[in-house]
Amino acid sequence: MSRVIAICNQKGGVGKSTTAVNLGAYLALSGKQTLLIDLDPQGNATTACGIQRKDLQKDLYQVVIGKIQATEAILPTAIERLSIIPASLDLAGAEAYLAGADSRETVLKRICEPLRSSFDILLFDCPPSLGSMTVNALAAADSTIIPVQCEYLALEGLSSLMHAVTLIQQNLNPSLRVGGIVLTMTDFRANLAREVAEEVKGFFQDRVFQTAIPRNIRLAESPSFGKPICLYDPHSAGALAYRLLAEEVMQKEFVEQTS
Repeated sequence: MSRVIAICNQKGGVGKSTTAVNLGAYLALSGKQTLLIDLDPQGNATTACGIQRKDLQKDLYQVVIGKIQATEAILPTAIERLSIIPASLDLAGAEAYLAGADSRETVLKRICEPLRSSFDILLFDCPPSLGSMTVNALAAADSTIIPVQCEYLALEGLSSLMHAVTLIQQNLNPSLRVGGIVLTMTDFRANLAREVAEEVKGFFQDRVFQTAIPRNIRLAESPSFGKPICLYDPHSAGALAYRLLAEEVMQKEFVEQTS
């Protein structure tokens, strides 16, 4: 049984791409055939996987507009069992294309359905907005993981995201569920971080993952070297956190959902 997971939060700078890349890497290392799909024109996930965007011949935008099949855009990464459909700046034009497309909210779902037979996990790295690409991702996903940074106003905008999830459940994807909230860039030595964590846990309760991602310099450095943290510094605190998070996600997505 394959699982499609959308990693989203319309607030920027909360660790979506970092989570998508490193969670995907550890899921692949655990034995799952994993496909990371970069939905953000900024292409941070693409770059963090060591792919030179200027050299791309095929990317997600060409798939979305129907120029090529999704399988033609898939590239391998340095990690066995982790593949990616990369993004280029051209993807910024996808919003305009989708505005005029038939059944525009389910274009991505139609693209991804044939891929389920080849991959155990499809991970969407969503852009920092509630635009057409994020709506498409939620319409196609089985669950969503929401990174939340431990800082002031961490919950700002989350009500809009949760409202969007509810609308998509009601109108496009009844099986969509909130797979979990992951606290990112944490430093629990600071009172504010502890207070924010308590606030998020009070609001979302058992939907918050036990594993929190620490503020970690090695984790911040790794994208500039085009490597997931498991390759850049597998013994760092950030690497340990994402390995533990992957174990939690495996439990939630493949054990609890089939029990």
